[in-house]
Amino acid sequence: MKSSAEITINAPVQEVFDYTLNHVAEWSTIVVEDKVTSDGPVGVGTTFHTITEERGNRMEFEGKVTEHEIPSRHRIFMKGDSFDMDVIYTFEPSGDKATRLTQHSDVTAKGFLKVFFLVFGWLMKKGGCDAVKKELNNLKDRCEAQAGHSNED
Repeated sequence: MKSSAEITINAPVQEVFDYTLNHVAEWSTIVVEDKVTSDGPVGVGTTFHTITEERGNRMEFEGKVTEHEIPSRHRIFMKGDSFDMDVIYTFEPSGDKATRLTQHSDVTAKGFLKVFFLVFGWLMKKGGCDAVKKELNNLKDRCEAQAGHSNED
């Protein structure tokens, strides 16, 4: 299941890029823990462990950075018990000191969830898009607060 969402954040690209990558548990409404599990600076090959919780359902993912182009693009692949996710973030300048952030996600179900995705995929896609928009709006609020800008969108 594929989904995309974008948002304009009133903060410079480098600040948005850094905050998005380095403070996931602060801005995400579902990530409760995000820990780098490899040594060295973040880049292609960096591994991490993420724990999410939504509506009382806790999930764990092992992740790996598959693309890392400062400050324009970051891609991760996360493996979980029920599904895997390939997520791409792109960061582009937008106007005076603003950033257009786009998130593309591709979720691949496993086991019984495959059947569920086939039957209810249309409904899950809408819910997934709404969840991504909520996440990006929270990221916008946090980035703009860090940069000292008001939320004008």
